[in-house]
Formats: sequence, structure tokens, C-alpha cells
Amino acid sequence: MAILEDVFKGSTVTGLAIGVGALLLAPTVLPAVGRVVRPAMKAAIKGGMVFYRETVAEIGEMAGDLFAEARSELEHESSGTGTLPAGNGHGGKTSGH
Repeated sequence: MAILEDVFKGSTVTGLAIGVGALLLAPTVLPAVGRVVRPAMKAAIKGGMVFYRETVAEIGEMAGDLFAEARSELEHESSGTGTLPAGNGHGGKTSGH
């Protein structure tokens, strides 16, 4: 990057010449760069989509497992004798009821 810094430390004419050159070359260089960069960008986007889909599927599976476990525990608790475990279920504290 020191080369660019040295070029722009020169005169204003040098900077203008580089700018004009870039403007003149842009119509021919940009399409060529686009043809090279486009497939790479598409591959990166596709990779991100696959990663996202797999991650969402895994999260959905984990959430489903947790939901099933919670439901099972609730069913197990409600099928019990209906009494609360040791104490009154309030961490040993009594409620004023």
C-alpha cells in the first residue's frame, strides 16, 4: 500500500491522471472482473444457504427434543399422586394461604 501512498503524495495532476485512467478502463475491466468474481460470490452465497438450512434444522430438532422432554415431564408429574414433593413445592417456604 506504500506505493499507492507515494503516488497520491505526488502532485494533483498525478492523482487526476490515475482517476481518468481508471474511468477509461472501468468499462473494459469491470465486466472481466465480474465474470471472475460472480461464480465465487455465488458459491459463497450457496455455501451460506446450506449452512443456514442445516443450522436451522439442527436447532429445530433440538427445540423439538426439549419440547418433547418437557411434555413428558409434565405428563409424568400430572399422572403422580397429585401431592407436591417434600415441603409444599415452594422451596421450603410457606405461602400465607
